[in-house]
Amino acid sequence: MKLENPSPIQWKFSHRAEQLQSSAIREILKITMRPEVISFAGGLPSPETFPVDRMRAAFDAVLTRSGKVALQYGPTDGYAPLREFIADSLSTDGAKILPEQVMMVSGSQQGLDLLGKVLIDEGSKVLVETPSYLGALQAFSVYQPTFESVDMDEHGLVPASVAAKGAGARLLYALPNFQNPTGRTLSVERRYELVDICARLGVPLVEDNPYGDLCYTGEPLPKMLTMNPGGVIYMGSFSKVLTPGIRLGYVVGPVPLIRKLEQAKQATDLHTSQLTQMVVHEVIKDGFLNEHIPTIRDLYSKQCAAMLEALGKYFPAGVTWTRPEGGMFIWVTLPKHIDANQLLAAAIEQNVAFVPGGPFYANEAETNTLRLSFVTVPPAKINEGVEKLGKLIKAKL
Repeated sequence: MKLENPSPIQWKFSHRAEQLQSSAIREILKITMRPEVISFAGGLPSPETFPVDRMRAAFDAVLTRSGKVALQYGPTDGYAPLREFIADSLSTDGAKILPEQVMMVSGSQQGLDLLGKVLIDEGSKVLVETPSYLGALQAFSVYQPTFESVDMDEHGLVPASVAAKGAGARLLYALPNFQNPTGRTLSVERRYELVDICARLGVPLVEDNPYGDLCYTGEPLPKMLTMNPGGVIYMGSFSKVLTPGIRLGYVVGPVPLIRKLEQAKQATDLHTSQLTQMVVHEVIKDGFLNEHIPTIRDLYSKQCAAMLEALGKYFPAGVTWTRPEGGMFIWVTLPKHIDANQLLAAAIEQNVAFVPGGPFYANEAETNTLRLSFVTVPPAKINEGVEKLGKLIKAKL
């Protein structure tokens, strides 16, 4: 039986839901789906790096050997062999990480949401870099904190700013390696200083490290987790070194925190896909990442060099940019009078896209900034897109 002319529901959203906003990046990505657009917008890893054959073989192996287990519900904290692998990979001579300190999550974004859920109350002080990762700002904003912006310079986050502003904070969120959005890297000296300051203030330090393995030269810098395992919450992801489609990340921290995160996760999705975790473990258990990650580094390094060369060739005096030594992003600062949002509108008409810098600021946005991602664009297209942007910027001088 069907009702005739039922009254439409007048939706009443929660106060929390009313605060939600769409991701500026996700909205731009809708435009970049057009094949003619040269997109420097998304923080997407290059599909050229996805180990499709290796993943296919791993799915076949897991389903053949352990299909009934893989397709069943799993433990909330994650597949034990994978957690053991991660714990071993993070352990050093001076800092042993135990499997019970590791919890698997459905992508790092879920990890950020769970941390907000268990650590942030309305009005809580949360320290973030200036600028900071947009996804973290979105995840934490749901819990209505008071964001306190801490300073950055060319060497990354400034520890003295944390010391001055950190008292009473619930957490400090930092991306020390090839930061999103700036591409900057926190120096080793500052890492030790920052860990010491946070320990003295009693502030949990969240070390988000999705890009740390993507260094172009030398070895990855030491993790702050190993400097103080009892005070640092470490976040990792397989999105940038395998594929984002598997939606698999992990949080590492003191056991009491992990148990509380586990309780919060039980109310969210019960557990992360058992099948996905078993497949990833099958792929990486014999050292595959040691041979695979260098191929990603080589590709990204060449594309980064192509963009830096094009920026130097086509961007006018008065425009500055970072020179990352790894990762996926370059941060551009325009003359003060140029609004990156207006520049984007003009760029889209030329079939070029980027992300304006404003949304990456928790408080006072600098609208004369923008983020460029180079990893999904071949060098010839990088040159073409940067040349178009350079002409648009010159027209606004």
